Amino acid sequence: MPETRTWQVRWQSVQRSARAATRAAGQRAQAAPDAARQAWQAIPRHTQQTWQLTAVSAATGLAVAIAAVAAAGPWDSGQRTAERAEAAVMDGSSGEHHAADPGAKPSAPPVLPALGGPTPGSSGRGAAPVPTNEGLGDALDPLLEDPALGPLRTASVLDVAAGREVFGAGQTKPATPASTVKIATAVAALATRGPDHRIDTTVVMGGKNRIVLVGGGDPTLTAGAPQAGAAEQPANLRTLADATARALQHRHLTKISLSYDASAYSGPVEHPIGPNENLAPVTALMADEARLDDSEHGPAPREADPAGAAARTFADLLHQRGITVDGEPSAAKAPARPDRLATVRSLPLSALVERMLTYSDNDIAEALARQAAIGSRQPASFAGAGKAVRTALARLRLPLSGAVFADGSGLDRADRVSAALLSRLLMTASAPDHGALRPVVTGLPVAAFTGTLSNRYAGQSAGAGAVRAKTGTLTGVNTLAGTVVDADGRLLVFAFMTTGTTDAQGAQRALDNLASAVANCGCR
Repeated sequence: MPETRTWQVRWQSVQRSARAATRAAGQRAQAAPDAARQAWQAIPRHTQQTWQLTAVSAATGLAVAIAAVAAAGPWDSGQRTAERAEAAVMDGSSGEHHAADPGAKPSAPPVLPALGGPTPGSSGRGAAPVPTNEGLGDALDPLLEDPALGPLRTASVLDVAAGREVFGAGQTKPATPASTVKIATAVAALATRGPDHRIDTTVVMGGKNRIVLVGGGDPTLTAGAPQAGAAEQPANLRTLADATARALQHRHLTKISLSYDASAYSGPVEHPIGPNENLAPVTALMADEARLDDSEHGPAPREADPAGAAARTFADLLHQRGITVDGEPSAAKAPARPDRLATVRSLPLSALVERMLTYSDNDIAEALARQAAIGSRQPASFAGAGKAVRTALARLRLPLSGAVFADGSGLDRADRVSAALLSRLLMTASAPDHGALRPVVTGLPVAAFTGTLSNRYAGQSAGAGAVRAKTGTLTGVNTLAGTVVDADGRLLVFAFMTTGTTDAQGAQRALDNLASAVANCGCR
């Protein structure tokens, strides 16, 4: 199991809990911390570490988060230096590793209550003490002065249970969000299509002795071998070829011609930033994100024509199954009322959203934006997707002043959102009455453990395992938006944005310090 870092910061949380209990009982504030410290120091160190990890895991739901994002899949780190470096070391070996059960242990001292549960001596939903604007200001204002941040620096922290802002600094100013715009993309796709929606890839008859491979926009369609041990598999061209070959042989067809239809998307396929190793041309039909180097994640050279490449791969798979494909596959429109031969379906949209957010996958992001467009009856293009995202967020009564959605991935510097919008998106996704949006929260990387936060928060015990956040980094742009349970057990959401930075690593550390300060704060 990953190390829980030093215990000193956790000890501060124990002190705060002891002081709160002492005040409630009318005892002197200094007596309980001293007694608790002596009792704590008398406990063997390995037992201290076990209790610390048990309490932190219970409060943050870390085990649930890791299980939700454990499934591997193709992803891309985006146009960003830090996230690209983090992606390079993600080899599937990180995450929790549990030893054999050592037997029953004493109950851990109450450092944090279970997420959403009441604190001792209180009752009702969200009964943990509410942080105040002044208390959070004392903790965050000095950190916002960090010279590593750029000239534009904004912040918004909201209390989920109360549904109100508890800290703000320039929170309504629109800024370049980089990859944190994926939060808006995810909310719009889930609100429009629903978390259980799946994307079809289909083979239909296109005429006598001709079939058409029809792409529906599944960004995780693969031609690789099935993943061993995975509970659910992404849609696979091999499975589709198996079913197609059986259907053709049933019709006594062993020689056919093959066309492909990627017309579910419209408009330009190339992102406005131009050809880029962080994103394939955006088409409704592609396999393995059109990668040319057999990689599964990170920047990679891409096929210039992903749809044509997927069709050629499909032709080879049919040939291996006894079906002769006459000539090269060609682009064609499927019949309006097709005779369907075979279909494979993507993982549910909820799983695609989680994978996109955990690994900052640009290809999935652009596909989800187009799913929002299709569900809103907008053209499935960059422009249509932007309109669809804005429409979906407006229906949720979110603050859209100055917002611009030029793409779904955040690679376009024309994107604009405010810290207030990002925090409200997360608060809405966390609210009990918006269960369909919950994958936005469960898909967020966990600080020091998963996704694009796996290598951040080193030495920051207050944030490690407690902060769950989406990162965003372009040259000169750094953002962080997510959720955290503070030291009193209160669920908060936050967004920190800065533009004009010259030290990307320093800016990331400054943003991480802000989130850790919220985690460590009982700011009243």
